[in-house]
Amino acid sequence: MLVVMKKDATPDQVQRVVQTIQSMGLVAHTIPGAQRVAIGITGNKGSLDPNALECLDGVLEAIRVSKPFKQVSREWRAEDSVVNVAGVPIGGRELVVIAGPCAVESYEQCVTIARAVKAAGATLLRGGAFKPRTSPYSFQGLGLEGLEILARVRQDVGLPIVTEALDPEGVGLVERHADMIQIGARNMQNFSLLKRAGKSKLPVLLKRGMSATIDELLLAAEYVVSEGNPNVVLCERGVRTFADHTRNTLDLSAVPAVKNLSHLPIVADPSHGTGRRDNVVPMALASVAAGADGLIIEVHHKPETALSDGHQAILPDAFASLMEQVRRLAPVMHRDVGGK
Repeated sequence: MLVVMKKDATPDQVQRVVQTIQSMGLVAHTIPGAQRVAIGITGNKGSLDPNALECLDGVLEAIRVSKPFKQVSREWRAEDSVVNVAGVPIGGRELVVIAGPCAVESYEQCVTIARAVKAAGATLLRGGAFKPRTSPYSFQGLGLEGLEILARVRQDVGLPIVTEALDPEGVGLVERHADMIQIGARNMQNFSLLKRAGKSKLPVLLKRGMSATIDELLLAAEYVVSEGNPNVVLCERGVRTFADHTRNTLDLSAVPAVKNLSHLPIVADPSHGTGRRDNVVPMALASVAAGADGLIIEVHHKPETALSDGHQAILPDAFASLMEQVRRLAPVMHRDVGGK
């Protein structure tokens, strides 16, 4: 349930509502807004009578939240959330671009790519230290060494780091070396990992599972938010279909669907979404046109020797060209592009 306060409600009236909710054995979540304060309620196992709260001073109305996901829904919060990643906002007017290699291979490889994408306008650096691969014989990442390389590159280049954690233990390692925890498609419903990320102070980039519905994605986000971490960014990265002309099918209809259902920001990953270098740029532009809050792009200066997903990584020159096209398109979508 969501209790909406009147515009002129006083802090004392808000606190009285919070105390009343707590006296019922429930949890109150105060949600400041531009126009008025709302108070979300969780912990109610059965039906809660709205009249018990609407009679309190300062209360405008009490609304039942009908979605199975509560705190990430538009019913809970009408205004768009903006997630701050080490000073880089995701979800506001500025379109954010996250770029870098699929996997960290060496300091030289990572810093070369980081400098190139920063010069072109990227504001966050992606790079995998832990790589969940379909085959056990494929490159699995450098692990802790990869995280240490990312931290060193951040210091030398100045881009905040987005990198993946595979399990609850890995979250602690990422917290010590990076600025945003990525939860990959294969782990979207790893509930122990989601709960651990929910206890972190770092923001979370949550990728849609390979066969996940929008509701399942939002419920996964609810796991993180319900543990106390409201800073979640969703990512559409393609779903598995019968099509074989691309690695996955990039479901751009998910972007407006998510924005209709949730206040959380959503970015698009045309690299994994298509798996083909020649499709990345057009689908990145389509993602911006669909209303995505940002892009996550794989870039490699030597994709032919890349240890992971070289076939979908674009060259630094192609990334710079993409950024120029994004800058021309962004104003049409009432967006700004930072970086450089």
